[in-house]
Amino acid sequence: MDWRDGKFDERTIVLATATAMSDEQQPALETHDLTVTYHKRPALYGIDVAVPAGSLVGIVGPNGAGKSTFIKAVMGVVPSSGGWVKVFGKPLRENLHRVGYVPQRESVDWDFPVTVMDVALMGTYGGLGLFRRPGKAEKKRASEALEKVGMLPYSNRQIGNLSGGQQQRVFLARALAQDSDLYLMDEPFAGVDAATEAAIVTLLREMRERGKTVLVVHHDLQSAGEYFDRLLLLNMRLVAFGEVKDVYTRELLQKTYGGRLTILSEVADRAAKL
Repeated sequence: MDWRDGKFDERTIVLATATAMSDEQQPALETHDLTVTYHKRPALYGIDVAVPAGSLVGIVGPNGAGKSTFIKAVMGVVPSSGGWVKVFGKPLRENLHRVGYVPQRESVDWDFPVTVMDVALMGTYGGLGLFRRPGKAEKKRASEALEKVGMLPYSNRQIGNLSGGQQQRVFLARALAQDSDLYLMDEPFAGVDAATEAAIVTLLREMRERGKTVLVVHHDLQSAGEYFDRLLLLNMRLVAFGEVKDVYTRELLQKTYGGRLTILSEVADRAAKL
């Protein structure tokens, strides 16, 4: 039946239009009223955000603001007590294969006996059947990912014998091998040297240029305004989300960090000059 006959109501037309939306038009990540509680105490409350596809987003806020909790709740690693999550317009469980996750280094058991190549290959498992083992194609993807982060020469090294920066590079390689569309990274810059930090920034920008969407929990407010296109300011509730030029302001940073921002006066001054 043709809508021009006037026999479809407005709601039907809106639903049909939404169904036909492409990935580029759908938010890569959307949350509504996302709430998480620990032992009956709120860690996140009522987070509403829609992240456009192709964004490079920094998630910033004070310690205890719920930054890592937000990433874990989106992934379903911690249960939410309210709200919902959508990835490219669908519930997370339907599009989980399109999401790559890089956890905090502190949450990983580095004594587990696996090699660098083993870890990178884990990124290819999602495309394998239940009883299939990685083959030439998967090993090629893993090798290419390790080469991109400068870790291919360490392929046979035990992961526990690497430096902190090297370990972080390997976990980034695992995410790259997964070839996801949305990446969630929990403090990938923590505990790395300056060279690794610069390499990670370059990699994130390359991923954005390829149309990937990347959300990064970041602890350094001074570099946040330089590394990312958009910032998500969080302090248990959503303070602001938008382009850096719009949200990296003295007023919003003060609202996010409260009195603690007084020790970051240089950052506040820089923000005021944008």
